[in-house]
Amino acid sequence: MSTALEMTEERPYIDAGDTELILTGGPMERDGDSPAGWFGQMRADAWNAFQQIPLPVRTDEAWRFATIKLLELGGYSRALPVSEDLAAELIRRSQGSLETAGRMIFANDQLLSREVHVAALEAQGVIWKPLEQAILEDEALVSRHFMTQDVVLGGKKFAALHQANVRAGTFIYVPKNTEVALPLETLHWMQGSNAAVFPHTLIIVGENSKVTVIDRFESAYAEEPGFACGVNDLFLEAGAKLTYVNVQNWSREALAFQINSTVVGRDASAVNMALNLGGRYARTESVSRLLGEGGRSDMLALSVAEGSQEFDQRTLQDHRKPGTASDLLYKNSLNDQARTIFAGLIRVEPGAHRTDAYQKVRNLLLSDDAEANSAPGLEILADDVRCTHGATSGQVDAEELFYMLSRGIPQREAQQLIVFGFLNEVIERLGNESIAAELRELVGRKFLS
Repeated sequence: MSTALEMTEERPYIDAGDTELILTGGPMERDGDSPAGWFGQMRADAWNAFQQIPLPVRTDEAWRFATIKLLELGGYSRALPVSEDLAAELIRRSQGSLETAGRMIFANDQLLSREVHVAALEAQGVIWKPLEQAILEDEALVSRHFMTQDVVLGGKKFAALHQANVRAGTFIYVPKNTEVALPLETLHWMQGSNAAVFPHTLIIVGENSKVTVIDRFESAYAEEPGFACGVNDLFLEAGAKLTYVNVQNWSREALAFQINSTVVGRDASAVNMALNLGGRYARTESVSRLLGEGGRSDMLALSVAEGSQEFDQRTLQDHRKPGTASDLLYKNSLNDQARTIFAGLIRVEPGAHRTDAYQKVRNLLLSDDAEANSAPGLEILADDVRCTHGATSGQVDAEELFYMLSRGIPQREAQQLIVFGFLNEVIERLGNESIAAELRELVGRKFLS
């Protein structure tokens, strides 16, 4: 295990550049500081693209229902390195009960600690390292996969902003016929009033290999405003299996974007779960592209929204080959004046016969002032398919609540138990009780906050 100080001294890969506003500072590296030619050019091109792409407006279909006024970016600055004392505290706060093969900890886009708990990882040929190191040492693999998929759900401007500013994240490559038995976990911390961070995850799972990866996104202080713009690229080769869990628990005053791309090869299987807890406005865009016959994608999410939080979720299940399957289950609980948005599309491309696709969104309203907007959709361009979709919104069952109250359970606790039961269906779909227990604990903490 490396200490924060040692890692700071040993990581000259990407210079942080100046700390001007992200809308006026340009790409992060200064001339001559680029870690690799292709990467520096990519960031320069992305910055130009960001400047040319307009901010969303209310009439944009991809931003329907969203509160556009919350998207103001001008007040944020690139996050500065945290103090040594805070770094030590964040490392301590990152230690959980979950048994892992390794844990990587970042704060403000700076690597604090990398712990490898299973010595066999390197012997198996598994590459698990900071993204900035992989850009230099594994250029061929990284350049072939880094943000190569089109951003099609409305967030192109924010993807370009990420691409122009990214400097930290994890790179995972699992070679063919390899199983990583325990999860790999990464934690990204954000600290500093109006700080901006750009975490990235790139995962490549080789043929007939298997791995579980957990990304956690936290703020050092629960009420500190900040801006997070993250991307994760997931690639599954033939027969691969990946379980990816994304836990978004930024501060209650954060503006957050997370753009996900999952590419599923022949007979491969991806399980992608998102847990949304933090943020003032948090938008996730998740695209699953099934490019190989027999591929499967399970897209799962649960959101616990309260106060004036707004969770905006956009998805695409893109079936491009015959005999593929996808199953989406999103559940939202809403209290106070919280808002959720779901807009999802199942697309079956020409020739993608025998597609089997499902999409279900369920909203539990705990307040008369809460608002859930759902817009599931289908676009079918092939024959012999089975596709269903639906969305429901409802309140807590009065009889169920009365039953608990009549047995002396306080109303708030009774509501929490009902919400736990409502959300647990999604958590259980992971099929991993250790991770499920961690997620239940995080949900429980939100109720107590």
